[in-house]
Amino acid sequence: MAADTDRAGHVTPAELRRRLADGDPMILLDVRDRTEIERWRIEAPSYHHVPYMKFVAAGVTGDVADLLPDDLHEPVVVVCPRGEASAEVADQLVAAGVDAENLDGGMEAWARLYDRAVVWEDDTTTVYQYHRPASGCLGYAVVSDGEMGVVDPLRTFADRYRTDAKELGVTLTHAVDTHVHADHVSGVRALAATGATPVLPERAVERGVVDADAFETVAEGDELVVGTATLRTVALPGHTTGMTGFAVGDALLTGDSLFLDGVARPDLQEDADPAAQARALYATLTERLDRFPGDTLVAPAHIDAGVQELFPRVARLGDLRERLPIFGLDEATFAERVTQVGAEPANAHRIVAINCGREAVDDETAFELELGPNNCAAGSG
Repeated sequence: MAADTDRAGHVTPAELRRRLADGDPMILLDVRDRTEIERWRIEAPSYHHVPYMKFVAAGVTGDVADLLPDDLHEPVVVVCPRGEASAEVADQLVAAGVDAENLDGGMEAWARLYDRAVVWEDDTTTVYQYHRPASGCLGYAVVSDGEMGVVDPLRTFADRYRTDAKELGVTLTHAVDTHVHADHVSGVRALAATGATPVLPERAVERGVVDADAFETVAEGDELVVGTATLRTVALPGHTTGMTGFAVGDALLTGDSLFLDGVARPDLQEDADPAAQARALYATLTERLDRFPGDTLVAPAHIDAGVQELFPRVARLGDLRERLPIFGLDEATFAERVTQVGAEPANAHRIVAINCGREAVDDETAFELELGPNNCAAGSG
């Protein structure tokens, strides 16, 4: 279908997110260099890559439309790093009679998209889930009786948590990490700088957090109080020795232990044996989580970034026990399977150093370091 003007329309990251979740027909046209695409991309059912320079050349010959696939599904949404080159390409396509739109702000704007939805609530407490579609990272806010605690906050969105607290009419009192993350820069220190109490698991601190004295620490069975809500600490080792979950209401924030489509990988802690970690993870799944009823809501720290579904993303523990084949494995088979992992998260070792306080970076560097898929899962099943 041809467009009515010579200028392409625009789509915001939030609108693209909705269209992908709804399954709207489109083709995502990525005009970045192949090296950029190999690092990370937006997953879409219909995806096509043509470098920007090919469109520059085609603009001279007038063969722009020939660069698109024969089975084109209109409209075309064009993507580049910051929305500038893609705007030119989208305009070229419109001039050639193609229904095309430009992604405002490009991949940088996509990486700054952050959703919030209610996971669980009762008369006094609401648990919100935050979702970063670009990486699949999930975080949580527990809001109760005028206070707010954030679990697994991202530094990139520190201002967002503060803004949300103000919007909800509450005070941001706690900033908590479930473990030392390897896929994103933690926002705990940034939130502590404006008054929140920073909290880490004891065993996470033992990994070499250099400013340990600045943190309140928790261990198995300890409780954090946010308003009238209680977050009970649950040790869930395996992904790391310090991996810790938090039970609040009917929800269990499982961090990087149990996901909705699989389990965490056990090889990202530099001073730990992956095989031993795999056995610890097996005990977490078969013993520690066995203490929780089947109707417990599992709220993980990650999902597959390629799955663009509406949120929140949670599942009943009993359903996961039945659905995931990994629950039916013996310890040896489980350990063998979960230690067969692929690429690490981008810049994992440097991100760990930042999260342990051994290295300091500015906000823009922190943002750039964590772009891409989180790669914290051992796989599905």
